[in-house]
Amino acid sequence: MAQRLLLRRFLTSIIPRMPPQGGWAPLTSRTQQTPQHGHGGLPGTASPARTLHTTRVCSTTFNVQDGPDFQDRVVNSETPVVVDFHAQWCGPCKILGPRLEKMVAKQHGKVVMAKVDIDDHTDLAIEYEVSAVPTVLAIKNGDVVDKFVGIKDEDQLEAFLKKLIG
Repeated sequence: MAQRLLLRRFLTSIIPRMPPQGGWAPLTSRTQQTPQHGHGGLPGTASPARTLHTTRVCSTTFNVQDGPDFQDRVVNSETPVVVDFHAQWCGPCKILGPRLEKMVAKQHGKVVMAKVDIDDHTDLAIEYEVSAVPTVLAIKNGDVVDKFVGIKDEDQLEAFLKKLIG
């Protein structure tokens, strides 16, 4: 987990979170200035510059890395957040998780989803009084506004999200 956190910090330090006003610019790879050799050691021609186009990934679901990450991305979020407290060993969590992700994705950015593994983040589970999994919280402006425990069908999930969005 520490390695993931270090990698995430490194990547966020070199990659901006938001694209510039004009969108993402293409990244161009330049060839080296030293002559390149073809077969048999003979000088070859330099390959032309390659262009790599990137697209902005707009994910509505993310895994919470640690307490400060939860504070930053959930509590301080301007967008309403659905927090899914789950565990790898939990059968009902494996059913609810994808169903909930699908419903959140249908909201087109009006709400985001944070996934918290209670085995990795026991402190958050205790702080938010999670006594069983799956437990789903609706957080708006840093406050818990709604909550449910267990599996829900798609109609109930849709009603839960509509209530959160307003």
